Amino acid sequence: MSIPFSDQLIGGALIGLASALLMRWHGRIFGVSGIVGALVKSETQDRNWRLSLVAGLVTGGIILRFVYPDAFPSTTGETPLLQLVLAGFLVGFGSVMGSGCTSGHGVCGISRFSKRSIIATMTFMATGAVTVFAVKTFFGHGG
Repeated sequence: MSIPFSDQLIGGALIGLASALLMRWHGRIFGVSGIVGALVKSETQDRNWRLSLVAGLVTGGIILRFVYPDAFPSTTGETPLLQLVLAGFLVGFGSVMGSGCTSGHGVCGISRFSKRSIIATMTFMATGAVTVFAVKTFFGHGG
C-alpha cells in the first residue's frame, strides 16, 4: 500500500514551504547533500539551522513510519550490507559530481528556472529509469 495522493500533495507542499522559508530566512538553497556535507566537514558557523533541519527530516521519517508503516518497504535483510554501502557511496559521489542533489536541483533549482538544475534533474531522472530497467532486466528484482 502506498501513501494516499492527498498526503503526497501535502508532503510536497511542506517541502516547498520549507524551501521557501529557508531561502527567505537564511538565503540558502534547500539542498540536503550540501546541508549535511557542511555539517560533516565542520566548515560552518551556521550549524544550528543545519542541525535543526536534519533533525526535522529524521523526525519526520520516524513519525511517517508510525503513521503509514506500509509506506516503507519490508526490512527483511535481503540486501547485503556491502551493496547498501556501495549504493550510499554512489549517491554521495553523484551529489558531489552533480554539484547538488535532487532537493537542491529538483526542488529549488527548477523553481528558480536554473538551466543547470533542469539539466541535472533530467539526468537524475534518466539515470534512475536506466537503473530500474537494468536491475529488473539483469537481476530480476522489482515488480
